[in-house]
Amino acid sequence: SLQRSQSSVLFITGMRRGAGEKASAAAKRELSVIVPTYNETENIRPLCERLFVATKAADLVAECLIMDDESPGSEETKRIAKALADEGHPVRIHCRKKIEGRGLSSAVLLGFQMAKYPYVMCMDADLQHEPESVPSVAAPVLDGTAEFAIGSRHVEGGGVGFEWSVLRRIVSRGATLLAWFVARSTDPMSGFFCVSKEVLKRAGGELNPIGFKIGLEIMVRCKCHPVQDVAITFQERAAGESKLSAKQYKLYLEQLMSLYFAKFGALLLMVPLLLVLVLYFLVVIFVGPIQISKF
Repeated sequence: SLQRSQSSVLFITGMRRGAGEKASAAAKRELSVIVPTYNETENIRPLCERLFVATKAADLVAECLIMDDESPGSEETKRIAKALADEGHPVRIHCRKKIEGRGLSSAVLLGFQMAKYPYVMCMDADLQHEPESVPSVAAPVLDGTAEFAIGSRHVEGGGVGFEWSVLRRIVSRGATLLAWFVARSTDPMSGFFCVSKEVLKRAGGELNPIGFKIGLEIMVRCKCHPVQDVAITFQERAAGESKLSAKQYKLYLEQLMSLYFAKFGALLLMVPLLLVLVLYFLVVIFVGPIQISKF
């Protein structure tokens, strides 16, 4: 009787453990894709349709959460999202009025809070980020090999699918080099990335919602490690207009300064002092001791 009772307990425990493991495995195949939009009516339907074909083929349970900032196309964006949902696609939309807030980064962060699943991804609405690449960009985070995965043009297999001007290439490379010491990614400005809600908690409310480079912000302030670059092909915008402007470059530099101080703190304040000391010793070595005149 005692043996039978113990066997029953072991059987029930095993069933519970098995159910728990299955639930955990299922959670690792669930992904919320956050898409910030501003006047992107022509791109929403093809993006969502391609996204769900790709996630279904990869055996992922996914939702698309459209974070729309008020624009001339907002009503049409809402209508398209509702039509997609009525057709059975797991699409949701949140529309922000101007008084509620503006900007890509704040929209993405709000989307992460509203996301249904524990793993979240950000991608652009203009189809420059191919929906077919979602499973591969998400994979390192979903399988636990990385805390942060980012789509990169600058690793083997990645690239740009259209003719980029020389000036734009130089600006892109320069911005990447400027961020090298705070984020060891080959493409830290990419807006195509995946992370877990658990990792996002590390920021403790310190994430800066200003500017476009929210992926870089998360990498640094959430101390993501390891970070894995995943090859993507960056395509030409399908429709609509680019939101990039001189103001965004200015905001990027301000953001970068903030991240350097967040990562290195007081060490940065010591750099000018160290430079003065090095200069002094060079003068002493090559010129001789400095004589201070008495008046």
